[in-house]
Amino acid sequence: MSLRLGGALRELRIHLCQTSKQSEGVREFIKNNYVNIKKENPNFPILIRECSGVQPRVWARYDKGAERSAALTNLAAGDVLATIKQLVK
Repeated sequence: MSLRLGGALRELRIHLCQTSKQSEGVREFIKNNYVNIKKENPNFPILIRECSGVQPRVWARYDKGAERSAALTNLAAGDVLATIKQLVK
């Protein structure tokens, strides 16, 4: 799995709940992919924010402070990756 981050993208933030069923796929994605993504992009800021009861969501910050987000509620780990790839484009 390869994911190159950069260009106009400046930061990724992933919000999730540590225990909820809605965040299960996000937790699995982080467990299985975070280390490899960080190794491929060692200087790129990827922020993981855990908060009890929060709905899972990914935020992408671009040049000039522009931001886009996408809901990750009830997505499987592969779907989380696909959503992030869409935000990277």
